Amino acid sequence: MEKWELKMIGRIEEKRQLQQLLDEEESQFVAVFGRRRVGKTFLIRESFDYKFTFQHTGLSSNSIKKNMRKKAQLEAFSKSLSESGYSTDRELNSWYDAFDCLKELIGQSADGKKVIFIDELSWMDTKGSELVSALEHFWNGWVTARQEKDVILIVCASATYWMMDNIVNSKGGLHNRLTGQIKLKPFTLAECEAYLETKKILFTRHQIIQSYMILGGVPYYWSLLKKGRSFPQNIDELFFKEGASLQGEYDNLYKALFNKPDQYIKIIEALCSINKGITRDEICKKTKIPSSGDLTKKLKELENCGFIRKYVPFGAESKNALYQLIDNYTLFYNRFLKDNVSDENYWENSSNSGVLNAWAGIAFERVCLEHVAQIKNALGISGVKTDVNSWKCDSDSDKGLLGSQIDLLIVRKDQVINVCEMKYSESDYVPDLAFDKAMRRKIADLQKATKTKYAIHSTLVTNYDVEKNSYYGNIQSIVTGDDLFR
Repeated sequence: MEKWELKMIGRIEEKRQLQQLLDEEESQFVAVFGRRRVGKTFLIRESFDYKFTFQHTGLSSNSIKKNMRKKAQLEAFSKSLSESGYSTDRELNSWYDAFDCLKELIGQSADGKKVIFIDELSWMDTKGSELVSALEHFWNGWVTARQEKDVILIVCASATYWMMDNIVNSKGGLHNRLTGQIKLKPFTLAECEAYLETKKILFTRHQIIQSYMILGGVPYYWSLLKKGRSFPQNIDELFFKEGASLQGEYDNLYKALFNKPDQYIKIIEALCSINKGITRDEICKKTKIPSSGDLTKKLKELENCGFIRKYVPFGAESKNALYQLIDNYTLFYNRFLKDNVSDENYWENSSNSGVLNAWAGIAFERVCLEHVAQIKNALGISGVKTDVNSWKCDSDSDKGLLGSQIDLLIVRKDQVINVCEMKYSESDYVPDLAFDKAMRRKIADLQKATKTKYAIHSTLVTNYDVEKNSYYGNIQSIVTGDDLFR
């Protein structure tokens, strides 16, 4: 059981969706997926008050010898059957055997809804296991064919790409069989703030943003923060002290999701080196991985798991799509932990260093990209249809272009474009001549290169407030740190 949650934070709609299954007149088949450590298991168990006809969690393949994986998974399933009250001496030699026993357990159960929860389903799908085929047979050949009306089957996995390929977008026997799906997202800043309140941890909103720049919205990571410690002390204890809780998390994270993580990590490291994102061809050059269907699959898997994003810059063709690292923890690891920092008080001792300041600007941009809904709300355009994008152009004297990079472009159906400049600061941000010139250059380049007829609003997004001076009035819209919590 994931004991790190004190009480349910957020997840109101997801919990309602799960609890509503108990009121349905037909059997239900639901897939729950999302990034590792995001709280999927806790959500499901809380939603059903920890009461299941049967529940089982697949074994991590990293803990099992390769030639014993299928046998070990079946033995674990058999043990779960026994713990759920099913008694038999039958040895499980296949997943068909396993689901036959599950049918018998369901048949022996009392009247009412039979809630079946299978966690980390992807781990159970060992090479040649026929797990998915047996699951298809169980659902199509037994639950559906017999018109069973009281079965609720919930399958869950952190390997989002596996869930998408084999369950959600199945082209086989499970095609269109799901009656519901939940992709559980990381916490927002507001949810992280609410979670800290339950733990009686007193962080300012600035410190919460700093924490999010490192931990992202992964609830498990936030659960490790300790009351009575300062923000730097907490970070040192989580990452830099001897035996720190999250010191080995990076390797465990990728090994838990991918059977052969090395090439995935190569792609991640290539993306870490360029903040703004790189093309597929550039990924191939940096990683020496050939351009092929296999690379396409790996990129899609990393995207589905929430580590990277693929986007087409405003006005560009799809073939010029860029891939960008967006996972806060992965960025933090590659900047500060990959080279085995030996200072146990590294974060306390590095305040305002050049390395930290350079990282902070990039990490804050990631936080903003994960809170576009809050930025739109602050701009008063929550109900306006928008395309959220990026844009850049090279210098071209013939066209009068100076060369610009816009990391967040909100193109609105009401014929306005918000050119967003994201600035991290240790105090109220002070717009200056350099900022003003850079913003005017970007707007001029965007107008000349795209010939857009839309109105263009300069928009500043920063983590504190903004000091009013002679340049303040040139900014059309301002989004502050407090706005990101709303």
